[in-house]
Amino acid sequence: MEEQIRFSHKPVLFEECMEALAIRPNGVYVDGTAGGGNHSFGIASRLGEGGRLIAIDQDEAAIRAASEKLAPFGERVSVVRSNFRQVADVCRMLGIEAIDGLLLDLGVSSYQLDTAERGFSYQADAPLDMRMDSHNPLTAYDVVNTYSEQQLRRILYDYGEERFSGRIASAILRHREQRPIRTTGELVGIVKEAIPAGARDGGHHPAKRTFQAIRIEVNAELDVIEPAIRSAVAMLKTGGRAAVITFHSLEDRIVKQTFADLATGCTCPKTLPVCVCGKKPTVRLVNRKPILPGERELEENPRSRSAKLRIAEKL
Repeated sequence: MEEQIRFSHKPVLFEECMEALAIRPNGVYVDGTAGGGNHSFGIASRLGEGGRLIAIDQDEAAIRAASEKLAPFGERVSVVRSNFRQVADVCRMLGIEAIDGLLLDLGVSSYQLDTAERGFSYQADAPLDMRMDSHNPLTAYDVVNTYSEQQLRRILYDYGEERFSGRIASAILRHREQRPIRTTGELVGIVKEAIPAGARDGGHHPAKRTFQAIRIEVNAELDVIEPAIRSAVAMLKTGGRAAVITFHSLEDRIVKQTFADLATGCTCPKTLPVCVCGKKPTVRLVNRKPILPGERELEENPRSRSAKLRIAEKL
């Protein structure tokens, strides 16, 4: 089934990303979340003979799709299966010591959402999986069926910002005492029962926050953002740029705070006559406020609605 569905993902904020990276024809760029290769294709098509693109993704289906899409560029492009937290290691493996730009699109791809058996979607009944990397030993089934009530409550509240986290965690425990919770459809039913009827009438699907929280836990999505940005920024040449697209407030907060810290110089108390901390800014913030999708993109791709793009330039 999975092989029959072509990897598709509408690139969010495409033109904005190309402009953000200020692509140099002979530069070296990394797309740390290649997906189906759409952003990567845009970068590669702007490179000259001396340019280089490294397209990275942890999803095997994405690697197959990106390899096919980027094949016309030949040796100018390297497609590597890895997690974007390994950007520095991947570059060194390829003999690259410095880069001119990094792009990270932290969203779940349309392919992953629309391929039911991947277990990402609350719209279709499928086995509880949610792994972006099929080699990851932890699945959504494990989280739902083995985590304690306290652990479930914590991830639902922290990662899903779910105000009914306690009720949902208790409901999951009650149901799994009878039998394991195996499918996304079962989990959706449990969440709907746990949330008061009056609170289910909002614009969002009642299970949206729960699925987001479990997906983040399975893939350790938030844990890798800051170290990945810091290691990539350390590799940037002067004037090189890092552009990061986020899709919810938790991701955006981490990116914003990491960029802000990298852009901050001396942190000594103002009462000290001279700096003793020695901290110097390593980037400048290209945009103080995030770049958002325009009206046309929102109409053509509703999934872009929550996207935010932040850009930093190496000093």
